[in-house]
Amino acid sequence: MTSSVTAIDKLIANTIRQDVRDTATYFVPDASGYIKLDAMENPYELPDALRAELGQRLADAALNRYPPPSYTTLKGKICAGLGVPGGYDVLLGNGSDELISIMATAVARQDKRAVVMAPTPAFVMFARSAGFAGADFVGVPVKADFSLDLPAMLAAIAQHKPSLVFLAYPNNPTGNLFDAGDMEAIISALGETGIVVVDEAYQPFAKKSFMGRLPAFPNLVVMRTLSKLGLAGIRLGYLSGDPKLLEQFEKVRPPYNVNVLTQVAAEFALDHLDVLDRQAEMLNAERARLAAELAALPGVEVFPSAANFISLRVPDADRACSKLRDEKVLIKNLSKMDKVLANCIRVTVSTPEENTAFLNALKASL
Repeated sequence: MTSSVTAIDKLIANTIRQDVRDTATYFVPDASGYIKLDAMENPYELPDALRAELGQRLADAALNRYPPPSYTTLKGKICAGLGVPGGYDVLLGNGSDELISIMATAVARQDKRAVVMAPTPAFVMFARSAGFAGADFVGVPVKADFSLDLPAMLAAIAQHKPSLVFLAYPNNPTGNLFDAGDMEAIISALGETGIVVVDEAYQPFAKKSFMGRLPAFPNLVVMRTLSKLGLAGIRLGYLSGDPKLLEQFEKVRPPYNVNVLTQVAAEFALDHLDVLDRQAEMLNAERARLAAELAALPGVEVFPSAANFISLRVPDADRACSKLRDEKVLIKNLSKMDKVLANCIRVTVSTPEENTAFLNALKASL
């Protein structure tokens, strides 16, 4: 048994890249038996009548066939229903994660190390995908209030000349919207030398978007996902940008990367966007209620959020998370991600009942 372990260790050392070996697996905790408030999911399901209709459509899906390679119908529904400018198309991915990987791979040159940049703290997959693609990641710290440090961003752009810059709008894990003027300054500063990706994963809750500005900035890409809207289980992301730019990303996209069941479910959901939009409005109302009640707690600092989650600072994040776990409430401990997030936690906005359960458990931990 010992020799086989030694042999596999040698095999891995001889074949797997050092940076991959040094990277921890992306960890997702088991939420069985918990109130799950750590992943920014929509807690509401489709109404029973729609679920029954969707079930029939899924039953009729041609599972024995590959999906249509162009996804024309699905793309058309996205463009028509989600504000994509006329004359612009979308590229589809297995969630935003795959789209991030596609773009990082497309810019990762073989003649020299490309640079991918983002304000930090940021969505962890920006850095992970850059590294796995063979690019360098440069993080530029945000200010203490989580706003963009524009002079620092512009200086970093001048120094590192990034090929790809991610700006999350609103940002994850902080929840705030960066200043639109600062973002435009970054887009303009890169011009013909770099692509700016505005990640609008939480757009259904923010109600603000750069999608309409695509024609004004050839180097702008807007990326979104249907996950936060209420379809996390189907794993569908999409991005839009200049058609010539999308043509290059399309070369990197794996064939048939969106499966038939996802395609059918997404097309059905897009026919009923009004239902999902109403759910988003309900969550926005609960966000306001939850933020107000959190702000009234002693020693708690609540940060503004335009997403379906709230980030807050508590006296002791480790203690709070431990006590919440004891009460079967799962949230995200942000305190080890970045020094600006010292003693910060993040909670998904959920149903009134689950939000109240979280509040009661948090009060007991303070």
